[in-house]
Amino acid sequence: MSLPRWLRRILWFSAMLLLVALATLLARAFEARRMPELMPWHRLALDHEVDADWLAAHPDWAGYLDNEQQLFDELHQRLAAAAVAGRLRYEVDSRIGRVEGQHDWNRSFELTPAAPRGGVLLLHGLTDSPYSVRTLAALYADAGFAVIAPRLPGHGSVPAGLLDVRWQDWRAVVPIAMRELRARVGPDRPLHILGYSNGGALALDYALDALDADPADLPPPRQLVLVSPMIGLRPFAGLSRWLPLFGGISYFEKSRWLDILPEYNPFKYNSFPVNGAVQSYLLTTRLQARLLALAASGRNRQLPPILGFQSVLDDTVSSHAVVHDLFEKLPANGSALVLLDINRANLLGPLFTTSAAHALDILHDGRPQTYRVDVIGNADPHTLGVAERRYDAGSERAIERALPLAFPAEVYSLSHVALPFACDDPLYGLAPRPDEDYGIRLGTLALRGERSALLVGADQFNRLGCNPFFDYLVERIMLTLPAAVPAPAPVAASAPAP
Repeated sequence: MSLPRWLRRILWFSAMLLLVALATLLARAFEARRMPELMPWHRLALDHEVDADWLAAHPDWAGYLDNEQQLFDELHQRLAAAAVAGRLRYEVDSRIGRVEGQHDWNRSFELTPAAPRGGVLLLHGLTDSPYSVRTLAALYADAGFAVIAPRLPGHGSVPAGLLDVRWQDWRAVVPIAMRELRARVGPDRPLHILGYSNGGALALDYALDALDADPADLPPPRQLVLVSPMIGLRPFAGLSRWLPLFGGISYFEKSRWLDILPEYNPFKYNSFPVNGAVQSYLLTTRLQARLLALAASGRNRQLPPILGFQSVLDDTVSSHAVVHDLFEKLPANGSALVLLDINRANLLGPLFTTSAAHALDILHDGRPQTYRVDVIGNADPHTLGVAERRYDAGSERAIERALPLAFPAEVYSLSHVALPFACDDPLYGLAPRPDEDYGIRLGTLALRGERSALLVGADQFNRLGCNPFFDYLVERIMLTLPAAVPAPAPVAASAPAP
């Protein structure tokens, strides 16, 4: 018995689509072979890296730190055995990242002042390490807060750590660290969470879990601070899960990677596996669905206040998702979003693309919101000096406050990665302080020569790595602390990192 013509057409069309998809993925696998050669740190599978199952069986912070020590001992032994000549990270003659007698900022750290007034958990971003939150951690500690900043699974060691990690592995660390904080500060002190990038998604995900949980098991945060939070990604991140389809074949091993680059950053991976993007996509799509359901049920009123910081231009996460999928789903609970605008000084204005020039208008059209909005941008088009334009919750009227801050003349916008770093940061700063040297100054690296000559694109070095308005970020964060904690003077110089 023959199939109906309409069904045959559907089957034929589906088969053609499948063949086209397979051909496209195969072509991409061949294209990936043109990337630089894989090195040992792109292949090392470390036996002591943990996953969600291990964490469920060992749910204590001390055990996590003990295992981390074993992980780094294993890492050093296996890299020594590989003995790759060279001066970059992981290579035998490298001096990148080595500061004798100082904490390794690729690893978890904690700061516990005497008689802490509260506790804060700081969560770093994807491909990153706890280094990215160290300066903010020191400021919290100076204000009397106990600090825990965990290294999330797959991070801080080798880029291969992200080849098989799952978002559930990152998520499983958060309740362990929060219970440890609660034990350190006591039952009545406030707990806060600060999340940067992918850490912002994890912070929010935990806050949602805590709504229905026993406080002894999941201590609820009283405040969230989200810096460049990863609330949504471009659709390509979801489609990319199919890119490594042929990656199990050694000939096409490189198809498991989006980027294979030299590792010159001591505290962040340059090489990026496809799986890292896929796991973040899975985390954020789940998070968006949870936020939507929470708002529909009216239970979003139970969320703690959220203070967010977002550059209007962000090539890593969706700024649109931060506004429309998170903040517009919040009740009037004291939340606030700080939007960092582009540099609109006259000389730079004509150089922006249409989408960049109108990025702020898309994110904030001036209509009243349930949350406060602060726009940080040029005081007027003729000056590099900046002002805060504050729109209180429910208000269309902007209240302007001049700030003693300015855009550096060479900076046309902030970036996703810039926000948590002061401009005197020894690694990423435009004016790095001299007391620490990690073997490279990425913030002042100015390379000149012919194009297409380097393995690393010029955009890697041109992307702003520090925040000219970091002191404003600090001021706003300190205002979220309990009144008993003295806050620094408004827009004061940042405290030194630990």
